[in-house]
Amino acid sequence: MTRARRRTLLACVGLAVLLVVLAVWLVRRYQPPLHEDRLTLEPATFADLPGWGEDTVGAALAAFQRSCQRRPMPPAGAAEELDRFGVTANDWATVCSMAVAVPDDDATVRAFFERWFQPFAAAAGRDREGLFTGYYEPLLRGSLRRSARYRVPLYARPPEVVAVDLGAFRAELRGQRLAGKVVDGALVPLPDRRAIDHGALAGRGLELAWLESPVDAFFLQVQGSGVVRLQEGGEMRVGYAGENGHPYTSIGKELIRRGAFRPEEVSMQAIRRWIAQHPKAGQELLERDASYVFFEPVQGKGPRGAEKVLLTPGRSLAVDRKHWPLGVPLWLDTTAPSPRESEPARPFRRLLIAQDTGGAIRGPVRGDIFWGTGPDAEEIAGRMKHPGRLWVLLPKPLSAPRGPASRRG
Repeated sequence: MTRARRRTLLACVGLAVLLVVLAVWLVRRYQPPLHEDRLTLEPATFADLPGWGEDTVGAALAAFQRSCQRRPMPPAGAAEELDRFGVTANDWATVCSMAVAVPDDDATVRAFFERWFQPFAAAAGRDREGLFTGYYEPLLRGSLRRSARYRVPLYARPPEVVAVDLGAFRAELRGQRLAGKVVDGALVPLPDRRAIDHGALAGRGLELAWLESPVDAFFLQVQGSGVVRLQEGGEMRVGYAGENGHPYTSIGKELIRRGAFRPEEVSMQAIRRWIAQHPKAGQELLERDASYVFFEPVQGKGPRGAEKVLLTPGRSLAVDRKHWPLGVPLWLDTTAPSPRESEPARPFRRLLIAQDTGGAIRGPVRGDIFWGTGPDAEEIAGRMKHPGRLWVLLPKPLSAPRGPASRRG
């Protein structure tokens, strides 16, 4: 073999080794851990639920009853099809019919759940602990007309927006959604946040109202609903009507990446202060989140979550629809901030109902607690970021869940 051919061969071997190393790195870098995103359930007892005997569970009954009203009744003689947990529509219909007659005193409600439900401990693969945050209904000032003071538009959903539930096409895509518009028979993305902030939707008559601050508008979109106190008098309650389909990016995580905060320092209040101190960089930071939420006026009481039922402060939980159906009762063991920042966090052990979802809620043991409306709700929700554990209550007579969620890794 000539020296030139030997050098060529060695170069090819070296390139092959480099490509293998690069491929391994890419797999490790971008492939999620095997058990990262899979819900597993393990049978438990009510004695296993921390604080079960101490919660005022009667306060959760009305929330559960509202969810029951949204459940379609199975037609007479329908086949006993199992949901993802091995529960039939008739099982849910039975417990919902029983719930209607239960008085809301704690002892009776506790006995109802103990009689008709079986608790299961939830985990993400083998990890039983997850992150729990909070959200609230903001109170904002605005106007029906643009002015020097009120210059930030609050947009209605453009008529061309098409929302796609991918789970309707593939079972493995349950809980995943896309949004876009159709151009020449193909679904294409809508403008991102930066484009919309720079006028991509201007002049189309989509403005519901005008707000004072882009920061207020941004956090209204994060919360998904709010009340605008109008300069002209009266109030306008607005709720989630859709989004542009671009992925959600956490600006809190972006500030951590930049070294502006340590993870334990991030809160809505801290982010607001940082943006106020860095107005130019703050606008660029907001535009890092390409996701954009559209609103619609909401008549009557509110807010309402993804299940289209009235949310109950401290009892409604936003969950990842990929793992949890709306309407299921969940027991949560975590901690929550005090309304006053100087006071320590306190245990939060309650029965909640899955009634909402959100772009930042991803994973089996992950949730966002609705805290209500007003300054106290804003303080608690803005600073809540605590680890916790989750149990689901499924209707008896099942002794163990069946279906995909019951496979343990």
